[in-house]
Parts: sequence; C-alpha cells; structure tokens
Amino acid sequence: MIELGSHAEVTLVVGDGDTALAHGSGDVPVLATPRVLALAEQAAVAALGDHLDPEQTSVGVHAELHHVKATRLDAAVTARAEIRAIEGRRITFEFRVNEGDEMAAYGTHQRVIVDRERFRA
Repeated sequence: MIELGSHAEVTLVVGDGDTALAHGSGDVPVLATPRVLALAEQAAVAALGDHLDPEQTSVGVHAELHHVKATRLDAAVTARAEIRAIEGRRITFEFRVNEGDEMAAYGTHQRVIVDRERFRA
C-alpha cells in the first residue's frame, strides 16, 4: 500500500556523462539539469519501492524543477523524494537534491500508476 511520507534517496557521483556538456543542455562540465531531473525521478521510483502490484508500474507525467546550484565533476549529490499526495492513481512527490549540506535543486514530480502490459500495448 502506498503511504504518504514514504521516501527514498539515491546518490550520484557526477561523471563526464552527467554534465551539461554531455547532455547538450549547456557548454560547461557541471551537473546537467536533465540529469538532476532523472535523479529525482529515480528517487521517486525508489520511494514507491515494493508498494506496487507486480503487474503495475509508474510513469512520470509532470515535474517542476528549480536547479539552484552548479555541481562540479566528481562531487556527490543525493536526491530524496517523498510522497506528499495520493489522488487515485496520481502520486505527487516533493524532492530535494543536495551536494553535502547544500541544496542543489528542489521541486515536485508526479507519477501515475499504470497497468504494465496495457501501457506497453
């Protein structure tokens, strides 16, 4: 059963493939905003954990992201996502991405629970 307050964290050490330069979202070797969003989504998926039935999965449908700090190569960032609302099949998460004690990004992300086979069809 999915519960309010369920949360998870995922950590990434920024490598060459995680940079704005690599993602085409800028021309400097710092953590790319699209990679920050992907990390937040990973944390949201992890927060759902084993709460879904085996025939279910979740898909991202909305995100609001504020990327407030550049993160250099080889720095570790941790994304934490927490379930803040459950409206039928729609789950809303708040997330925060930190580099150590400093906030690098924050926002919200929504996922919808879907039937895995029906979605693939």
